[in-house]
Amino acid sequence: MASQHPVAVLHIITRLDRGGSAENVLLTASGLSPADWQVTLATGPAREPTPALEQQTVEAGVAIVTVPALQRAIHPWRDLRAFLQLVRLIRRGRYTIVHTHASKAGLLGRWAAWLAGSPIIVHTPHGHVFYGYYGAARSALFAWLERLTARVTDTIITLTARGTAEHVQYGIAPPAKFVAIHSGVDVARYQRAPHDRVAQRLALGLPPEALVVGTVGRFVPIKGQRFVLEAAQRVLQVLPQTMFVFVGAGELGMTLQARARALHIDHAVRFLGWREDVADILPLLDLFVLTPLNEGMGKVLVAAMTAGLPVVASRVGGIPDLVEHGTNGLLVPPASVAPLAEAILALLTDANARDRMGTQGRQRAQYYTVEAMVARIDALYRRLLQDKGIPQQVPQLH
Repeated sequence: MASQHPVAVLHIITRLDRGGSAENVLLTASGLSPADWQVTLATGPAREPTPALEQQTVEAGVAIVTVPALQRAIHPWRDLRAFLQLVRLIRRGRYTIVHTHASKAGLLGRWAAWLAGSPIIVHTPHGHVFYGYYGAARSALFAWLERLTARVTDTIITLTARGTAEHVQYGIAPPAKFVAIHSGVDVARYQRAPHDRVAQRLALGLPPEALVVGTVGRFVPIKGQRFVLEAAQRVLQVLPQTMFVFVGAGELGMTLQARARALHIDHAVRFLGWREDVADILPLLDLFVLTPLNEGMGKVLVAAMTAGLPVVASRVGGIPDLVEHGTNGLLVPPASVAPLAEAILALLTDANARDRMGTQGRQRAQYYTVEAMVARIDALYRRLLQDKGIPQQVPQLH
């Protein structure tokens, strides 16, 4: 009697942290049907994901394996060891589909999959490093490496249509090699109203009557939180009762706090660190701000929009696909303090505009669910199997 077993899929990411790309991978791995896909997730030793999400992934039957040498920093000999470890892992697991994520794991993982003979190779860059991260020479080198590696890649998944356009603009691959699939957000999680807004604000050191501007993300240079602080100084000159909330942590944590003190605005700024209750904090805000120098999509914007917040964000990467200027928020040039401060003031001084844009954002956020993301990835896998003439489920005799 014949039965069938699921197709073996390996996801590779350099590290599981609290960033959007790691969350995306965990949600995808746990969302794919175990009846159709036998999913393994390979990651480097640096692991600090949201505990509940990692547990959900394991409970969904996903095996998480560690690749000891796979780390974010560039180190030629260690990277060579990581490459060889990935080749052995892929050969041992005989994965039909290898799906890599972000730059480092994307380069090493795709060439390892090619050398190991995996029939289908998929890559999600979760943005790109063509500008904003490094100088011109290093950025050009990464673009060249991406062009070369695209040759052994069946499909590249960008998070937005704009992300596809930028990859094509830099000559990474022809348009036919790309498909845009947004990052999924658990929108139901963010559709909460505060139980007691006054008490919850007071617990965070926020005056109940204040206008509160918030941002969420890793404290690293590319995320541009320093521009929020610089703009905050200008905003406080006009609206001195405004409060600014920073949720997150990272290498620039102490630097940002020192800058707030140097600007003499630390009395109006709250650094809350990493929080598991972001869904409870967002409804306490009046405005959400995100100011990266480069961004694949900015899925935290979807969370803010789901919470009914208008947003002010940098006009970079995939953000304009989420934020329509004047409809659900305002877009400003990256690394520009004056326009950022003006946009924040424009919304803080116009309650009707905040309400209107918040309502529009909540409606738009419904297109970015986890279920929609997983369904599109499932459909992509099935199409690639069909294109390669590989049965989705292989008969196995007992």
